[in-house]
Amino acid sequence: MEPLLGLCLALILAGASSALNNCTCATNKWTVCAQDGSGNCTCMLVGSNHKVDCSTLTSKCLLMKAKMVLLKEKHFWGHSWGLLDNDGIYNPDCEDSGIFKARQCNHTNTCWCVNTAGVRRTEKGDKSLNCSELVRTSWIYIELKHKKRPSAFSGSDVANALKHLLESRYQLHSKYIAAIKYDFPFIQIRLNQNQKSRCDVDIADVAYYFEKDIKNDSVFHSNSALTVSVNGDALDIEELQIYYVDEKPPVFCMRQLVANVSTVLTAVTLTGFGVTVLVTWLCMRKNKKTEITEMDEVRVPSLQLP
Repeated sequence: MEPLLGLCLALILAGASSALNNCTCATNKWTVCAQDGSGNCTCMLVGSNHKVDCSTLTSKCLLMKAKMVLLKEKHFWGHSWGLLDNDGIYNPDCEDSGIFKARQCNHTNTCWCVNTAGVRRTEKGDKSLNCSELVRTSWIYIELKHKKRPSAFSGSDVANALKHLLESRYQLHSKYIAAIKYDFPFIQIRLNQNQKSRCDVDIADVAYYFEKDIKNDSVFHSNSALTVSVNGDALDIEELQIYYVDEKPPVFCMRQLVANVSTVLTAVTLTGFGVTVLVTWLCMRKNKKTEITEMDEVRVPSLQLP
């Protein structure tokens, strides 16, 4: 039996058994769960022996690994939601804790350094590339546009609804919600997390879960469509962009960067492509043609950076 076919059958059988025993992982549908003799439910990440804590969000790195397994089963190798601009989909290396390793490599032994959101922040190199630290993504800007409606929502009502969503569905502490601004029909959510305690969810994980919800591919086991209401009226999102801001400057052709560029912004759009902006266009390298053909253009809004 082919390994992937065997895994697929195992997932089906495990899913049926888990459903009968009510042993499931509420926060991660990409798991295989089973009850032991004592009735305790244990869930493992698809395609690995990593035990999942179903009381909280699973790390983005582990979710990307699970997604890779599922994509292989479907024999699908097109563009995924493309977090790493033109790097496409890749199988990330994760620490035992679930966070990204600072250096990531693809199947061609091309390597690059990433931030805590898994976004490339350096030029590409070979396996001799040294990534001395995992740089933290301290700010995340989520840009939304809702569908047309006769009149605007109340700004405070929109902020309260989204704040409640972030706190209840994604378990994000209110101290990490810097601001929620509404300018009909646009919404901007600003998340700030310079550091976090062990029990806090990471804003990069929150952004990933939220992105999957908006794209109707929820990571939660219920797999139900996300519904957000503002005073009883549906808040239907039709456009999404996510911008990641690192606490340290990126390393893209730094000699050519203007002096006041001190952040890296990477956008993830609702259409499924991520784009590193502000910095890569300054790089004049031999792989410039490839990067231009593989990257979608995203116009960066005039964000007020901290």
